[in-house]
Amino acid sequence: MWSQRAYVDFGLKKRATLSALFRGLNTASDACDADPYLKRAAKFHGMPTDRKCPVCKGLKMKELCYTFGDQLGQYSGRLKSIEELNEMQSEFGEFRVYVVEVCLECGWNHLSTSYLLGDGSTRKPPRKTRTLEDDDWVKR
Repeated sequence: MWSQRAYVDFGLKKRATLSALFRGLNTASDACDADPYLKRAAKFHGMPTDRKCPVCKGLKMKELCYTFGDQLGQYSGRLKSIEELNEMQSEFGEFRVYVVEVCLECGWNHLSTSYLLGDGSTRKPPRKTRTLEDDDWVKR
């Protein structure tokens, strides 16, 4: 991605968590505590990786890319694919991408990287699109 900047790798935090787990300071239930919604998102929207899970050594590791930013408006906090991120970096000035790895077998999950994307120009967020929650009959 041509506009990637402010890259943060959380590898040291991951190693510290795994070290505490393998030394017995934490239990597997502490480290493998993926929320059911996170596991479901990884199952249906995650990108497969070639890495093995560091806890159970399973091969079902997936990566999820969450996007956050003021310029995204109501679309902030959503999952995006690499193709969508490539398109978005030209459409938006600045937004942050958080990459989370999830194991579908044991529930291991960890924030792996974070970075900024966008062309750097300030833009207003897109207009809010009406949803079902905005309609009066849903609020009754």
